[in-house]
Amino acid sequence: MAALVATRHNTRIRAFYQRLLAQGKPKKLALVAAMRKLLTIINTLIKRDELWQDTVTAS
Repeated sequence: MAALVATRHNTRIRAFYQRLLAQGKPKKLALVAAMRKLLTIINTLIKRDELWQDTVTAS
C-alpha cells in the first residue's frame, strides 16, 4: 500500500513509475519496481540515520 500511495504523492517515485509506464511496462511490474525503489530509499535512510528530505519541496 505504501508504494501505491507513493506513486501518487511522492514526486521521485511518481516520476519513476510514470517513466516505466511510458516505456510500455505493465502497471503491476511498474508498481513492484516502485516498491523496490521505496524499500531501497527507506533502507538507506535507516542506515544513514537520516530523515526524508524531498529535494523538490525542500528548496
